[in-house]
Amino acid sequence: MRPIKLVMLISILIFESCAKIYYSPNAYSIAQSHKLIAVIPPTVSIAANKNVDAKSMKEQQRTESTNFQQEIYSWMLTRKMQGKITQDILDIDQTNFLLNKAGFSDSLLSVEDICRILNVDGIIKSNFSLSKPISDGGAVVLALFGAYGSTNEIHVSMNIHDRKTNKLIWNFDHKFSGTIGSSPSRLVDALMRYASKKMPYMILN
Repeated sequence: MRPIKLVMLISILIFESCAKIYYSPNAYSIAQSHKLIAVIPPTVSIAANKNVDAKSMKEQQRTESTNFQQEIYSWMLTRKMQGKITQDILDIDQTNFLLNKAGFSDSLLSVEDICRILNVDGIIKSNFSLSKPISDGGAVVLALFGAYGSTNEIHVSMNIHDRKTNKLIWNFDHKFSGTIGSSPSRLVDALMRYASKKMPYMILN
């Protein structure tokens, strides 16, 4: 048991190549004009595996989305408290309540619709493509029983959309990998520390 515990605790994130970053004209000034923003539940996809049924996979993707959203929100909120972000961030429970009430989980809503429903100036959307689950519980069990390999290949795309222009003003696209012990909190922390250097919401000293 001891070697297994050690493996589970080890978390190594390896960034691959350079991130692809897009800025729209005046992205910084547009972002700095935002007063209230929201973190939208990420879209999560996990590579299919013959040892995992569709129902379990869908549930795991839902779990990953919830965890990633919470970690991104917490990371942004901490930077807000540190004075590194001036925008207010809509409470995550309020965000999800309003989106669920509008049928977000059952239908596709446009950026314009989401901003109107939440009454925010901008939204942060993200997509996570995983070669295997990384959240606690079922994901660890699946990994230990050989349902997935020990390394997780991760592709993340993060976007900022502006309500006023209804356009994408910033995109961060990157690939990296982690060991079996990688968790949503460690993944998001590594991601945001890297992405925030280029994010127009951040006040860099």
